[in-house]
Amino acid sequence: MTRAGVSCRQWEAGPLLPPLFAVDRHAPLTARKKDQVMKLQFLPLDKLCVSRLNMRYSKRTPDVSDILPTIRARGILQPILVRPCTQPPDGPVAATRDPAAQTDRKPQHYEIVAGCRRFHAAQIVAAERLAACAEAGEPDPDSAMLPCAVLDDADDASAVEASLIENIARLDPDEVSRWVCFTRLVKEGRSIGDIALTFGLPDLAVKRILALGNLLPRIREMYRAEEIDAATVRHLTLASKSQQKAWLALIDDPDAYAPRGYQLKAWLFGGQSVAADHALFDLEASGLATIADLFGEDAYFVEADAFWDLQNAAIEAKRVAFIEAGWADAVILSPETHFHSWEYEKTPKRKGGRVYIDVRASGEVVFHEGYLTCKEAARLAKAGGANADGGTNGDGASKAVRPELTSTTQTYIDLHRHAAVRAELLGRSGIALRLMVAHAIAGSPLWRIVVEPQSSRNDAAKESVDESRAEAVFDAARRAVLTILDLPDDEPAVAGGTGYGMCGSHRDLCRLFARLLELPDPVVMDVLTVVMGETLATGSAAVEAVGLEIGVPMADWWQADEAFLDSLRDREVLLAMVAEVAGDMVASANAKEKGKTLKGIIRDHLAGNGGREKREGWVPRWMAFPPAAYTSRGGVGTVEAHARAFAAPDEDAKPDELAGEPGADLAGEMAEELDGVLAKGEGESPQGDFVPDPGAERRVEPGAEPSSEAGGESDRLAA
Repeated sequence: MTRAGVSCRQWEAGPLLPPLFAVDRHAPLTARKKDQVMKLQFLPLDKLCVSRLNMRYSKRTPDVSDILPTIRARGILQPILVRPCTQPPDGPVAATRDPAAQTDRKPQHYEIVAGCRRFHAAQIVAAERLAACAEAGEPDPDSAMLPCAVLDDADDASAVEASLIENIARLDPDEVSRWVCFTRLVKEGRSIGDIALTFGLPDLAVKRILALGNLLPRIREMYRAEEIDAATVRHLTLASKSQQKAWLALIDDPDAYAPRGYQLKAWLFGGQSVAADHALFDLEASGLATIADLFGEDAYFVEADAFWDLQNAAIEAKRVAFIEAGWADAVILSPETHFHSWEYEKTPKRKGGRVYIDVRASGEVVFHEGYLTCKEAARLAKAGGANADGGTNGDGASKAVRPELTSTTQTYIDLHRHAAVRAELLGRSGIALRLMVAHAIAGSPLWRIVVEPQSSRNDAAKESVDESRAEAVFDAARRAVLTILDLPDDEPAVAGGTGYGMCGSHRDLCRLFARLLELPDPVVMDVLTVVMGETLATGSAAVEAVGLEIGVPMADWWQADEAFLDSLRDREVLLAMVAEVAGDMVASANAKEKGKTLKGIIRDHLAGNGGREKREGWVPRWMAFPPAAYTSRGGVGTVEAHARAFAAPDEDAKPDELAGEPGADLAGEMAEELDGVLAKGEGESPQGDFVPDPGAERRVEPGAEPSSEAGGESDRLAA
C-alpha cells in the first residue's frame, strides 16, 4: 500500500520519512556550536520520551493538527533535539550526569529537549503506517526512526536554553515570501490542493497568497515592507494594471492623496461599490458585469445604476408578494431612513402587523416581518379585545378605535394651555422656583443638567478631594436633601436626571415638583444650593465669581498635602513658596537648592518639624480668592478664569452712545410692563405669596415661622 509516494517496504527499510539530511544513518555526523557537540543520527521512536525540561512538556498530548499534514507528506525535516538518559520512557526520566558513564556504556534511551510536537505527530503517522502495512498483509517494520540531534552536554540549564531557543528563535515568512515559494511549486506542477495538503492550509488561504501575483512588483514589495496594510492589498487585487499604476502615481505625488482601505474600493469603482451577494434578482440572468477579487471571496457590480434598477424592481415584487400573503402592508424604507427596533413592537399578521423593507445604501435589503410602530401598538393595546360596541373584526382582533381628537386639534390645545400656564406663572415666583428646581433634579426634554464629575487622571489628586473636609460637609448636605426629597440615599447626586424617568418613579418630575410644593422656602433654597453646587463646573469663571462674592476662606477648607506637593515641578514657584512659609532669608539661603529640598523645607514649616516655626493657614496664591500667579509666564487656570469672570466692559463706548442703543432701558420697561400686567390680575403682588394648595393644612404666610415639621427638615439639612 502506498501513502504519500512511499511504500510500506520502503518505509520498513528506511526512516519514518525521508529526512532533510541525505546521510547514512549508520554513520552519524557531528555539529559543533561553540563548546557544545551534537551528533546527527536516526533514533527509534520507542527509545524517545519528552524531557521534563522541555518547555512544551505536559501530561496531555499537544495539538499537532497544524503540522500533521506536512509531516504526512514530507516527514520530519528539522531534527529533534535530544540528550541521553538512563531510564526508559515509561519510567522516571534521569539525565546522565557523569560524562564517563556515557563513554562506558551506550545509552539506550533519549529524552527530547526540543521537538515535542514533531515527536507526537511522528507517532501518529507511524501508527497510521503500521495499520496500513498490517491491512496490506505486509510485515511490520522493525522500528520507526526519527532524525535527531544528540546533545553531549548533560547540563540542565543548557537543555532548558536549547528548548527555549528552538521554540522562540523563529521568524515566520511574510505573505510575499510565501507567494514566491507557492508560485515555484505551481510551476513545478503542484496543484493548489497539493500545496494546501503539504503545508496544512485551507485551499482558500493558498488562493489568497497566489492572488498576490496580480499585483505589480512594487506593490508587493510595499506590502512586504509593511508600507500598506492587508485591506489595501486585498482591494488592489480588484484593480487592473492601469489602475494600479495610477494608484502608484498618487503615492509618488506629494501633493496628492492616495486612498487606502475602504476608500480605495470606492476609488476603484468611481463611487458606490455594491456587493454581488446583495442582489435580490438572478445574477446570471441579469447579465450585469461584476468584478471579483482574486481572493475568491467578494464580487462587486461594475455599474451601480444598473444594479439599482433591477434591485428596486425586485423589492417592489417582494412588497406585492408580502401583501398578497396577508400582511396588512409592506413599507419600503429608503436608504436615508433607518429601521430602529426600539421604535417598533412585534405584532403578528392576524393583528395587523406590517413588513418593513429596510433598504441599505450598500445595496443590502433586510426584511422585518411583523412590526407596528410603538404608538400604533399602544393604541391597539388600549383598545383591548373589543371595540367601543363590544364587536371585533372577522379574525377576532379588536377594531381600531378612532381617537376623539385629531393630532392638529391636540397640538392647538397644548399650545394654548402652555401659553396660559406660563402667563399665570409670571406672578408666582415661589411655584416657578420649585418647578425650576424639579427640572434641575429630574431633567426634561428641554432641560439637560450635567453633574460635575470631579474627575482627575491623577489618583492621588482625586483621593485628596474625596477625603477633604469641604467634600465631607457637602456630601452630608447632599444626603440630607436626598432624604427630604424621598430619593434613595445611595444616589450619587441629587441632580442629573435625564428627563425620561418613569411616571411615579423617584426621578419623576411631577412627583418631585409635588414634594417641593410641600416644603417651605428655606428648605427649598437649601435644596437649590446643593443642586447648584453639584452642577457648578470645575475651573469655570462661575467658581471665581461666586467665591469672590462669598469671600471663601480657603484656609478653613484646605491645607497642603502630599498630593499637592508632589505635583509641583517648577523650581521658581517652589522658591517663592519657601519665601511665603519660611521667609525671604530662608529662601535666599536655599536659592540654589533642588526642588526636592525646597519641598522638604515647605513640609517642615507647614508641620512644624525639625525645630522650624510652624506656618498656620498658608494657602498658595493660585487657591486664594482672588487668585494670583507666582511668575509672569502665565498658564494659571484660576487666574485666567478670574479674568474672564471680571472682564471690564468696552471702555471705548461713550455713555451717550450706550444710551442711544436699542434696549438700553429694557430692564426698566420690562419691570413696569410686568407690574401693569400683574395689576390686572387678582391684586397679587409681583413677588407674590407662595401658597402650595388652598386646601392644604400647612401654609407659609408672609412673616410666619415655618411649621415644626418643616423646621425640623431645615435644621436637619443645616446640620
